[in-house]
Amino acid sequence: MMPFMGIDVYYIILVVPTILLSLWAQFKVKSTFDKYSQVRSKSGINGAQAAQLLLNANNISNVSIESVAGSLTDHYDPGNHKLRLSQPVYGQGTIAAVGVAAHETGHAIQHARGYGPLGLRSTLVPIANIGSSIGPWLAIAGLAVPSLGFLLNIGILLFAGAVAFYLITLPVEFNASSRALAILAQNNVLDAEELRGVKKVLSAAAMTYVASALTAVMSLIRLILLSRRRR
Repeated sequence: MMPFMGIDVYYIILVVPTILLSLWAQFKVKSTFDKYSQVRSKSGINGAQAAQLLLNANNISNVSIESVAGSLTDHYDPGNHKLRLSQPVYGQGTIAAVGVAAHETGHAIQHARGYGPLGLRSTLVPIANIGSSIGPWLAIAGLAVPSLGFLLNIGILLFAGAVAFYLITLPVEFNASSRALAILAQNNVLDAEELRGVKKVLSAAAMTYVASALTAVMSLIRLILLSRRRR
């Protein structure tokens, strides 16, 4: 798009480094999860039990815990009040399983407490879906065809909505982890050494969100710079 001997310089300078960071973050979270999946919790508590303990500690009784297929497919469904834990997490009594289950339970606690950023993120989901899937293509069409220049601005605006979603995800994820770690410590579910392992698992997972947000931000900046260059 910014031709320099046929090379998109903005893409190379802004986007490629964040893509490499994302790849590293994905490798890091998987390797860290695999490492602590081999370390059993001293209490023998598994992911599902840890999640239930955290729910009980916060007097949350309307959230059910389910096992789902896959690895690292864990998530909280606020619409149905369901905490879905992957098979390597649900029934395994490892540091990794307890950490991931506690983190996802942190989202259920956020929902029950009316945590503002979580509600804002949920509101942005449809905008983010449209913005991330259609926005860049509209922008590219506007750049490629001068008569369709209006599509460039529409594409940038739509993609900006997706970027907002990625940015608001950061405090939501960090807060869920901090809540989880605090409750695990307060209820003596894990000792200090085990909590350090959980922190490493959750920190590795957090890097994937940071990398995704950076990639989105840099992609948006690239589109804006291309737009200004065209003018």
